[in-house]
Amino acid sequence: MARLTDPPPPRSPFLLPPPRPQLPPSPPALQQRAWAALTLSLLSLLAMALISNIHRGVYVIGVALVVAVVALVLAFWSMSAAKRARARRPRGAIAAAVLGLVAFTTCSFALAGFLIFRTELSQYANCMSGANTTSTQTACENQLDNGVRNQIKRLGGN
Repeated sequence: MARLTDPPPPRSPFLLPPPRPQLPPSPPALQQRAWAALTLSLLSLLAMALISNIHRGVYVIGVALVVAVVALVLAFWSMSAAKRARARRPRGAIAAAVLGLVAFTTCSFALAGFLIFRTELSQYANCMSGANTTSTQTACENQLDNGVRNQIKRLGGN
């Protein structure tokens, strides 16, 4: 007969672990922050996808980068506040954090590219604004390709 002081028998490793107690839902304010973060991260990615004017592209990327940072701050803030309140993580907070990180890295690389190849892109935009035929557009694309290759060589690449 087992005594009350005896340890419980070992559980089989093939059994599911016992269920954990459910946490209360997150407060509505934290839920709203998580949804705002998700919306801002999607907005940042959408802005990156819809860049059509190369002259204004660097400004759009800069704004999208700031929006992505705000989305990341809101996402991580809502998750940490829910953890401090011992409540469930707000819905959409993980998706907002992942999409915010994707937007941040995409914007960072695009901004670096725009800054490194600023003169080549400016020459390309000016060339394309005056190109009326496909042959002149192809010449503009070849000029951009050669300019980017030369810039990479100057930066130390092969």
